[in-house]
Amino acid sequence: MEEISKYFPNLSEVQQQQFEQLGQIYPEWNAKINVISRKDIDELYIKHVLHSLAIAKIQSFKPGTYVLDVGTGGGFPGIPLAILFPETRFYLIDVIGKKIKVVQAVVDALGLKNVKAEQMRAENVKGDFDFIVSRAVTNMPDFVSWIKDKIKKQNKHELKNGILYLKGGDLTEELKDFPKATEYNISEFFENEFFETKKVVHLPLKFKA
Repeated sequence: MEEISKYFPNLSEVQQQQFEQLGQIYPEWNAKINVISRKDIDELYIKHVLHSLAIAKIQSFKPGTYVLDVGTGGGFPGIPLAILFPETRFYLIDVIGKKIKVVQAVVDALGLKNVKAEQMRAENVKGDFDFIVSRAVTNMPDFVSWIKDKIKKQNKHELKNGILYLKGGDLTEELKDFPKATEYNISEFFENEFFETKKVVHLPLKFKA
């Protein structure tokens, strides 16, 4: 939790409490339904919560923003971002029902009113979004094919509407067909060695009628 406060010093009391609660809720649920690897649960705040919040260092979401989290797993990056941006709406989806069960339990325990969680394939999602976030669910070409028609027309942020994707390693090959993609090294924002090869990729996508 100290890591969260260190990099996000202006949290409200409610936000601090919600982030602290994650450290109790996830181990309890993980014992019943394994959504985080056993070795990672001890490093929940670095490897999951802070990693998710790297997106906020690239783009701060304005009130009224609508964000889709594809393949959210146990709720990452969506839940930490939803705590940080209470006036942004988040729609968290995953194809595995038991993972969504955990996400919904966490959302209920935290009292997050800005999160909707559903078992759903990305291709079947209705509506359009300012940003679509995810954490390495698949390669970028496949990911783009799932969500390319779900981007809002009007931009209201510094970054153009599109994908904010958490990935690691050398992405040269994966991004070769996406010249507009920008890679941001998370190690420039967070000091922990876990982030040395981790990146946020921003890929602007045009609205498709």
